[in-house]
Amino acid sequence: MVNSKVLGDRYELAELLGQGGMAEVYRARDLRLGRNVAVKILRTDLARDPSFERRFAREAQACAGMNHPNVVAVFDTGSQVEGDTTIPYIVMEYVDGTTLKDLLLTGRRLLPQRALEITAGVLGALEYSHQQGIIHRDIKPANIMLTRTGEVKVMDFGIARALDDAQATMTQASTVMGTAQYLSPEQGRGETADARSDVYATGCLLYELLTSRPPFVGDTTASVVYQHVRENPIPPSQIDPEVSAPADAVVLKAMSKNPENRYQTAGEMRSDVLRAVDGEPVRATPVMEQTTAVAPMAAYDSDDQERRRKIRGYIAIGVGVVGALVLGFFLIKPLLVNTVTYPVPDLTGQTVAQATVLLKDAKFELGTVTEAPSDAVPQTIISQTPAIGAEAKAGSAINVTISTGPAKAIVPAIKNLSLDEASRLLSEAGLKLGTKTLLESDAPVNQVLDSDPAEGTSVDSGSVVNVTISSGAVVVPDVRGATQADAIAELESSGFRVLVTKSKTNEVPPGTVVKQSPIAGVKAKNGSTVTITVAEAAPAPSPTPTTPPTTAPPTTP
Repeated sequence: MVNSKVLGDRYELAELLGQGGMAEVYRARDLRLGRNVAVKILRTDLARDPSFERRFAREAQACAGMNHPNVVAVFDTGSQVEGDTTIPYIVMEYVDGTTLKDLLLTGRRLLPQRALEITAGVLGALEYSHQQGIIHRDIKPANIMLTRTGEVKVMDFGIARALDDAQATMTQASTVMGTAQYLSPEQGRGETADARSDVYATGCLLYELLTSRPPFVGDTTASVVYQHVRENPIPPSQIDPEVSAPADAVVLKAMSKNPENRYQTAGEMRSDVLRAVDGEPVRATPVMEQTTAVAPMAAYDSDDQERRRKIRGYIAIGVGVVGALVLGFFLIKPLLVNTVTYPVPDLTGQTVAQATVLLKDAKFELGTVTEAPSDAVPQTIISQTPAIGAEAKAGSAINVTISTGPAKAIVPAIKNLSLDEASRLLSEAGLKLGTKTLLESDAPVNQVLDSDPAEGTSVDSGSVVNVTISSGAVVVPDVRGATQADAIAELESSGFRVLVTKSKTNEVPPGTVVKQSPIAGVKAKNGSTVTITVAEAAPAPSPTPTTPPTTAPPTTP
């Protein structure tokens, strides 16, 4: 490990993510771009070895030019001086997820469909890298990442070389490059590896994803390599009957001993894998033998022909007798074997570890472990096959399903949608519309302004999502001069409530709106009240009294 916490004045190291035979990988922070990255650092003890340093540099060079959604991207390379040693490092895309190796170690079984989909992603990366002249040489579960969204990422082209490097053979390296359980026969024989070696390793990978075990196992590396070179694998469907015939054919063709009998490109294999995913017939015809040869036809005379005809007759009779004996054996075999059975225990509510102990005590073995959403406690068993109390032979495998907790749902993007549309999307996502909080806004009335939880949040299916919606801000219309009835109709159609007051005046006809509050043109909250003042006829004024004129004649002095 390097002593520095910041590499190249840019990458601040955090926790150790993992380590392999030649390097350690850390999560780091790119201080310049403000993002998380992964930094692979050559081990200090190996950095002093020029051959390892060259190999590490070759990895960086091979990866730097690769840009594909199924390949872990390389962002930068550099070196750090520690004492008298220069330690190179590679800065890569940080993948938030898990490796297939870690997934397989949990004992959880992948559905055949998902196994094929993952393999298609791996082959997409290999098809791209082969087009760039790069073979991986180390395809294995530890080098395949699954993101939290299910994307496939191939990493660690650590022993990849350019295809035109004709001298890259295992005998020259004096080591077994790659992992023995995924090693092609030609690599096991010390021959040059090519793109078809990656195809073979991918076949081994698919085999393990389908069956939860590698195709060949042994006590030593040498015994495993020998099996890759000499022995044919058991078809996956014989281990798990749920594996389809097309999937069987794809695996066995990819794992043909002779590279000429395999898929010749990763793209060719990927096409067949996708056909298997869609349930369509595949083009694969598995050929496991090292070579396929036709013996030359020798010249023969008529006596030879008659003699051979008799021999074939004797052989046919012999085969018939042997067949009858074999058939008879299998017919009476059930009567000869021990048929003692035992009741299957109740595993409901147990963890996988607890169930394993219970099954061992009851003379059974744990079979496949699958997952399903449930309201039961996560990681506890919710169902089993055979059923509780069923009779089964000793050593039988009991398959179980464990709870992953309540089904999850993702809060959809409902911001800026109408309330009706948001309610529909929530329902389709398996969620419920909760409380509705009104907020004055220039947005149209009932438009969603925010949600709680926020969009993209993972929640239990059936959860409530509360929303904030716009109460709307509406321009108050000018109703002065309109009749009371017309004014009320216009204001209500604009979303307002109306309060009517009266004012006595003879300046306008009775029933005419003479004043309003708020005034026309301002914005007011939808549903708020507008007060209108309506003219009411004023009473006629009382007549002013007058002095009657005098009729008496004027007097004269």
